[in-house]
Amino acid sequence: MSPDEILRQLEIGEDQDVEFKAAEAGLPRSLWETLSAFANTEGGTLVLGVAEVDQGLEVTGLRRPESLLKIFWDTHNNSQKLSVPICSPADVHIAVVAGRKVIVIPVPRTTRVQRPVFLYGNPLSGTYKRNFEGDYRCTESEVRQMLRDASDDPQDAQILEGFDLDDLDRETLAAYRNRFGSRDPDHPFLALSEWDFLERLGALRRDRKSGEEGVTLAGLLMFGRERSLLDGVSHYHVDYQEAMSDDPEVRWTYRLTVDGKWEPNLFNFYYRVYPRLVEGLDLPFKLDRSAVRLEETHVHEALREALVNTLIHADHQSARPITVIKRRDAFIFTNPGRLRIPREMLYQGGVSDPRNPNLQKMFQLLGLGEKAGSGFQKILRAWREQHWLIPFVAEHPVLEMTRIFLPVSSMIPEAIEQEIRAIVGDQYASLDESDRVILMLAHRFGEVGNADIQPYCPDHPRDIGVRLRRFVAKGWLSKTGHTRGTRYRLPASASLDLFAGSGDVVSSSGHLVISSGHSGVATGHSEAHQDVAIEGEQGALRQLAAPVRDKGRAPKELVEQIIASLCRARWLTLRELAELLGRDSEALRKHYITRLLRQGRLLPRYPHHPNHPEQAYQASESANI
Repeated sequence: MSPDEILRQLEIGEDQDVEFKAAEAGLPRSLWETLSAFANTEGGTLVLGVAEVDQGLEVTGLRRPESLLKIFWDTHNNSQKLSVPICSPADVHIAVVAGRKVIVIPVPRTTRVQRPVFLYGNPLSGTYKRNFEGDYRCTESEVRQMLRDASDDPQDAQILEGFDLDDLDRETLAAYRNRFGSRDPDHPFLALSEWDFLERLGALRRDRKSGEEGVTLAGLLMFGRERSLLDGVSHYHVDYQEAMSDDPEVRWTYRLTVDGKWEPNLFNFYYRVYPRLVEGLDLPFKLDRSAVRLEETHVHEALREALVNTLIHADHQSARPITVIKRRDAFIFTNPGRLRIPREMLYQGGVSDPRNPNLQKMFQLLGLGEKAGSGFQKILRAWREQHWLIPFVAEHPVLEMTRIFLPVSSMIPEAIEQEIRAIVGDQYASLDESDRVILMLAHRFGEVGNADIQPYCPDHPRDIGVRLRRFVAKGWLSKTGHTRGTRYRLPASASLDLFAGSGDVVSSSGHLVISSGHSGVATGHSEAHQDVAIEGEQGALRQLAAPVRDKGRAPKELVEQIIASLCRARWLTLRELAELLGRDSEALRKHYITRLLRQGRLLPRYPHHPNHPEQAYQASESANI
């Protein structure tokens, strides 16, 4: 960061990838925790010589920055302190800001083979990550997930001890072979015995060093029986949901999950889910070169790519589920495991680093999935053709999950475009898509922060910050707050009533739901009706909370169980939970809510704005794990 960039950041305050520290008495201990957290998350910048005061941040400077810098490098290069040196001497420097000297320490996002970056020689106790509340110590499961990704050994090539061909579903094997043969009837694999066929696929393997042989993780995932899957992958869970109802009380209208009614391996999951994903697609009529109607479009191809990628790139040894959701306004694909390449490379295409190459091969032999890293390019192409809001990929560094969000909506509703044009004036034509999306979100939410925008915009958070500052300078947005509480609003003259009756609502996740021209969204319930329903639930909620409320002390496990049960009924705020449980709200947040959020058992209503005044919590599908 240049001195001018630092000054501009001081106006915004600390955020996800910028941290200011005073360092008046030497290098603070928390510096190393932040360095580890930046490296294991998205990277960031540390600036030493800036103190937090009542009114915001102030450049206090450093008396002897050269001495501090030497101490920094001595410690940074000490493997007993930091597991691997990650900062570049060419980037770390002394800068003069507002006439005072500060130290600027850029910290890169490390590659998967470098993670975890940890302190004091112990990854299990010295690994940190960063969320919107600051740095936190990673759980053992988070660390082990990073360690799995650091290895160059394919995750799905592992030979599972005690498993054999009887653990594979015969009907699934036959169906796979039939589809393979129909696509390529002359393929030499088809002449092989069952064992050799599966070995060529990567479903069976012989270890040349140990002589061990048997079913691989890939083979079990692709062809396994339900009981065998749960024995071999203890947290195995695939979940497809359709949320197509106008009734806000209906969470889903169709669901396919691991329920004992079918063999839930990946092959069966794909062929049950894909037809439902593309069912009812309302797309323009198109003809091929022979004037024959095209039954399949680039949107079909894009959804196929998204589904296959979700299955083959997942960290299947994680406790997190694979979830696919079809909504009237969007398709959402979520898998455990972060991206193995930088997000910008994903958008550019041409680079691939598969987590499960054997699974990838199995799907490719059926004509599904791309090997050269062009899959996401096909998704982008399809969405551009439909003039839908740009797809985006978001990583959840705390839960170690990746989500692909494919909105099915026009970029900006006409009424909102008119309002934004009135604010921006003649410069509207010079705005790019990200600019317009940011202004649209500010219009819809009333106010937004950088984190609120990130799920809707592929730009880096720092680039989003540049756009926001530019909008403030032009008078298109106004700014309030500082540090992580900085918020942006449209000018007071902008009317928020334009959204009324437009068919656009805020979803239960707190995210914008933009109805497409062919889908239409209506709640079907008035606010008064909802108030009556909530009031009617209070007695049941109080009864449910009684085992904790009526005890002075209750086992931690019981409190967590009751919180999850309460939050299954509806979104509950911290204040509501505290009243129901008879507990202090701050103690409840510190000892229970934060932990349940990190475990993924609770979901925040406003995930990218933790301190939102209307923040509330809902139990996740995995709340019972």
